[in-house]
Amino acid sequence: MSSILFEQKNNVAIVTLNRPEKFNSFNREMALLLQNILDKCETNENIRCVLLTGASKAFCAGQDIAELVGENAIGLDKILSEHYNPIVTKIRNLNKPVIAAVNGVAAGAGANIALCCDIVLASSAASFIQAFSKIGLIPDSAGTYFLPRLIGFQKASALMMTGDKLSATDAEKIGLVYKIIGEENFIEECFKQADTLAQMPTQGLALTKQALNISLNNTWQNQLQVEDSLQQKAALTKDYAEGISAFLEKRKAVFVGK
Repeated sequence: MSSILFEQKNNVAIVTLNRPEKFNSFNREMALLLQNILDKCETNENIRCVLLTGASKAFCAGQDIAELVGENAIGLDKILSEHYNPIVTKIRNLNKPVIAAVNGVAAGAGANIALCCDIVLASSAASFIQAFSKIGLIPDSAGTYFLPRLIGFQKASALMMTGDKLSATDAEKIGLVYKIIGEENFIEECFKQADTLAQMPTQGLALTKQALNISLNNTWQNQLQVEDSLQQKAALTKDYAEGISAFLEKRKAVFVGK
């Protein structure tokens, strides 16, 4: 049984972390396989949105602790440099939207990988835990970068230090997730959101993602220049021409992602 399930439906790649007996916690095999799948999603022009979720009742419980102990233990330096850091980098650099469909518990690196995605949808049964402090570690997988920017420094600091569990309802209230979806038909509803994005102007969405990435370390004056440059690129796409034509002709636009 593969540690990750992959399905392409319409123009959406559905990527499912699949170690349910371990609450979909990462081992080396799963981390490297996810990187490989993200690379394939990048190069496949027929994939225009990625939906990342977990099998059974969990999204991802973070690192499989079994890999940290014993004769064949993997060092944390290797786990970060070869597993999580490349995953976060690939998600942020992917020129397509990535939706995290958090169906259950998202803990440790699992929570922070969800938070680095473009949109986070949470099941009413979902929860988020910065579990690192419970074992004397610091948050990784870019958690110390994205979490304060999503919910503010004070709340991020408290959640990281206490390791308190955050319910889906509370996560939505503080802006950690985009919206909550009921448990019934959760994946189907998340797919609808992904399918909608997959039919939108893919290049425009990719350029928007680039602009947001740059803005995280930019001044507003410099960001105006970034917007100018990227807007000119967007204006050269086929989808922009189609969008203008459809507007003038009072019809629904048909975007091809180019």
